[in-house]
Amino acid sequence: MPSPWASSRDAGSPASRLIIERAHEELVAGNVDDHRLEQVRPLVRESWKRAWQLRVRAEGLPTIDLGGDELETYRSGHPLAGVMDMIRGLLLPGDPTDSGVMVAVGDHVGRLLWVEGDLHQRVLTGEMGFIEGANWSEESVGTAAPGLAIALGQSVQVHEAEHYNRLVHPWSCTAAPVFDPETRSLLGVIDVTGGAEAATPQARMLVDATARAVESELLVSRLKARSAETPAVRLPRRPAVTRAMLRVLGRDKAQLEVSGPESDSVIALSARHAEILLMLAVHRQGLSADRLTQLVYGEDASPDTLRPEVVRLRKVLERLSPDLAPESRPYRLTVPLETDAQNVLSLLARGAHRVALTSYRGPVLPDSASPGVEEFRDEVRGALREAMLTEASVDVLLAYAEIPEGAGDVEALRLCLEMLPPRSPRRAGLVSRIERLERD
Repeated sequence: MPSPWASSRDAGSPASRLIIERAHEELVAGNVDDHRLEQVRPLVRESWKRAWQLRVRAEGLPTIDLGGDELETYRSGHPLAGVMDMIRGLLLPGDPTDSGVMVAVGDHVGRLLWVEGDLHQRVLTGEMGFIEGANWSEESVGTAAPGLAIALGQSVQVHEAEHYNRLVHPWSCTAAPVFDPETRSLLGVIDVTGGAEAATPQARMLVDATARAVESELLVSRLKARSAETPAVRLPRRPAVTRAMLRVLGRDKAQLEVSGPESDSVIALSARHAEILLMLAVHRQGLSADRLTQLVYGEDASPDTLRPEVVRLRKVLERLSPDLAPESRPYRLTVPLETDAQNVLSLLARGAHRVALTSYRGPVLPDSASPGVEEFRDEVRGALREAMLTEASVDVLLAYAEIPEGAGDVEALRLCLEMLPPRSPRRAGLVSRIERLERD
């Protein structure tokens, strides 16, 4: 089946885009009464002002509110999970990877739960944080179709420079809210993002029709469930499971953050406890005493050295939450433990290179000499470099060249030089750096 997004239409003349860009510059600078703003659509102008009052950054990245197991658990229980095949069939018929657009489905507060569609577009949009788990509410990124549709309770379109965030200016989008068919409470939002073809009148009709079809399907499913004397699908109640985050990037002492049903805690771990806990987080399937000893202490160490440390670590964790204490035989954690390092790997895998680079705070436990930590440190550093050299845009690659891992990477610097326009003012500085590195 051919893609409904195959044809495109110009979203506006260059003159109108220039006016919008200048109006945006004035508002971001604080000139909220500038006369140019009167030429911007009222819907967009008012959203800009709300974003400015909320101090939303004009070039910031969205927060990543959900990731890993938490994202999987949350979206699998979301009311829209059961209608995703319908959404794909209506908005991404045929081969979705070659559709030319991205289709995103978010929850009632603007967190994207599914982002699917054109593979090339996913790489590009990933660099501005348009990925699963990211918060695209108006409060997070300013004017964009998903958040604006939620704020207004109606379908909207945002064209290129009408976006509040400058990183989103190359894109256009259409979004429509999805309501509970019985209570009319907001369930989520459906968004289509791409070039000009993603914000035509036809696009709005298609996205609107999809949202209404989803609401009808939800109602039919509930009626069938009731007739069969089974409970209707309801909004999921989040389980009271401890959420834990281990921060190891750029830290000599790891920080463990625990959020429980009753309280939140943050503690600094000893170097050895951090190494053990990191290995258990990386190897979720569990580790034998011998293998964990090798990863933490080295090949010649005895498990007798490990066991007392695990006992001490278990006591530390039990004081925070009994759920966190690792089991033995094999050693394993019974609740998901996220790490900031694994989050970086996840962001890279989803094409969110700019977000991943921003989240990378430095090497994994830089002072640790544990074999398992050194191996994982190299894995994270290598994955970051590989993504920068093969997939990142020139702006992200230039940012990579400013952190310690990239500052001395001649191959990365040369690639920046190849990607920059011939008359870019940045070229001279790059040439100088490359010559200095090669001379040294």
